[in-house]
Amino acid sequence: MAIVINVDVMMAKRKMSSTELAKKIGITQANLSILKTGKAKAVRLRTLNAVCKALDCQPGDVLEYRPDPED
Repeated sequence: MAIVINVDVMMAKRKMSSTELAKKIGITQANLSILKTGKAKAVRLRTLNAVCKALDCQPGDVLEYRPDPED
């Protein structure tokens, strides 16, 4: 997929655990894991907003576009 989710990178930069982030943004650890691994099919804007607020970052710090080589 051409969209890469960098939540784990931002978490490491902020020294925040998955448990702490999940509590701050109000989602389960299972759903956060799906988001972190890039297996999510969609991200609600309210969730992206909460992630950015909790990690003190911009949406572009969390989402990255990398074109597929076969495209």
